[in-house]
Amino acid sequence: MSRQGGAADGAVRLARWSVTSGSAAQSRGVVVIEGGDHHWRASATGNGAVDALFRAVDDALADILEGHPRLVAYDVHAVAQGPDAEGRVTVAILPPEGGGARPGGPYSGDVQSTNIIAASIEAYVQAINAMLAEAPWADAAAAAASRRHGRPSARHDHRAELGVGEPHDPTAW
Repeated sequence: MSRQGGAADGAVRLARWSVTSGSAAQSRGVVVIEGGDHHWRASATGNGAVDALFRAVDDALADILEGHPRLVAYDVHAVAQGPDAEGRVTVAILPPEGGGARPGGPYSGDVQSTNIIAASIEAYVQAINAMLAEAPWADAAAAAASRRHGRPSARHDHRAELGVGEPHDPTAW
């Protein structure tokens, strides 16, 4: 059975993201994710813009998810024709392997936009929220935030340090 994500109380949300990609450079994604009054930040590299952003989301939420979700479907479909046409991105994930008492899935996210990269990462976060809405994952975000309250996570020494209002030049990498 597939569960579709959406905004819900206690859900995490993508506050902002940035990605650089090119034919002669490895792609790098940076994300800031919020949940309640907590913020998780990470950067990652990947095989293309979408892969780099998905990996950055996984790294930012590693304390919550206790591993990386398994991507089982990624579909992009044109909704119309022309320069203003939108695409629909559907993402499906399974919980991280070794989830023990946290089985389930697949969980899906579905977003339509003229920006396929934005739709991809938003659909991925929707799918994660659908997973976090299940009973076995209840309060995972709050528990992870309280574990790291007042101390940085040694697991994520590669985090991007982005502040509100700070200029950010993604080409400076």
